[in-house]
Amino acid sequence: MMKKPTITQANSALMIPYINQIGAQVTNLINSIGSVSILISSTIILSFRRPLQLNLIVRQLLLIGVNSLPIVLISGLFTGMVLATQGYHQLKQLSAEGTVGGFVSVSAVQELGPIITAVVLAGRIGASITAELATMKVTEQIDALEVMATDPIKYLVVPRFIACTVMLPVLTNFATVCGITGGCLAVVGLFNMNGRFFLKQASDYMFMSSVFVSLIKATAFGMAIATIGCYKGFSVSPKDGAEGVGKVTTGSAVSSILTILIIDFFLNHLLYTILGMQ
Repeated sequence: MMKKPTITQANSALMIPYINQIGAQVTNLINSIGSVSILISSTIILSFRRPLQLNLIVRQLLLIGVNSLPIVLISGLFTGMVLATQGYHQLKQLSAEGTVGGFVSVSAVQELGPIITAVVLAGRIGASITAELATMKVTEQIDALEVMATDPIKYLVVPRFIACTVMLPVLTNFATVCGITGGCLAVVGLFNMNGRFFLKQASDYMFMSSVFVSLIKATAFGMAIATIGCYKGFSVSPKDGAEGVGKVTTGSAVSSILTILIIDFFLNHLLYTILGMQ
């Protein structure tokens, strides 16, 4: 006579599919981290090998940097306005509204300048890189490059990686200046604060170490956006077709933004807590 399965055995049988699914997700995550690490190392090594492909790099600098400048300036300007407006009302409760210039300066230089610029470029440039490379993958253009003895990483990834790494700190500086300018316009126009006093406060709280931290963050964000965009573009399969291109493009933007926030946390802990920078 066969025994009936106990409640514990039945629960274990129900949990096995979920455990297998979790294990598969963890395995895929580890594989992805390994593939991204290999892509980064290969890209950095190939960046210093001839030919340097300056024409491709300049083209990407134009597409990524110059064409993104208007949206970065607008984003920085209105971010500074919002920051100054909210900061003024909060500081007024403490009778410290005179320090709003320093508040805007510190926030724009150390955090919002790099973050806002990186998020904007993750949505604009990261998704564009992924869509372009994924389309080439689906239409087998990348396979054609390999047949012609052309390294796809050297030809496609390196120019985009260098352009993102170089241009994101530059765009961050523009966004920071526009943020402080927007904050000044907001407090002068809405709260009748003296503009010169606001700018003096902003300059008093702006240190070279803060600008250095901002550039470090922007460089790391640029490297992350380019790497994730290229990796997602290469990860699509030709059989996935247009639907696959759409999925990896969406996934690229989401992954880039999450990675930016994670990198920002660890860099803040490293630079401020461990290294003690101001």
